Amino acid sequence: MLVNVEGYEVLEGLYYSKDWMWVKIEDGKVRIGVTDYAQKQMREIVFAELPSVGAQVNRGEPFGTLESVKAVSDLISPLTGKVVEVNERVSSSPEVVNEDPYGEGWLIVIEPTKLDEELKMLMNFEQAVEWYREVARER
Repeated sequence: MLVNVEGYEVLEGLYYSKDWMWVKIEDGKVRIGVTDYAQKQMREIVFAELPSVGAQVNRGEPFGTLESVKAVSDLISPLTGKVVEVNERVSSSPEVVNEDPYGEGWLIVIEPTKLDEELKMLMNFEQAVEWYREVARER
């Protein structure tokens, strides 16, 4: 299910960080991408710098950047773990993040090292919808 909050899509079945990242758990691994809100704020994404397979990412620390015609934005990891897959399509065609942020525009897959502990620090779908409403009211 997809909920539209003030023009921004929030997808059910994902976890969300307040750094505008989403997390999808898949058989013990975790797929990570940027939210619809983030890609709309950035507008036209023209370049992506992503880590290599085997790199370590740490919760709360940058693991790469997305560059738009507007600015360069750090990608802040919502979880700690080892990168096991990188979306090469985003590197060669970064506009896919704008076109399909929850699908083809995913960024990396990691093998998490502290999943149970760190998931508690993320928002579930209902919490994310409520948070988006708060953010929208403040704007």
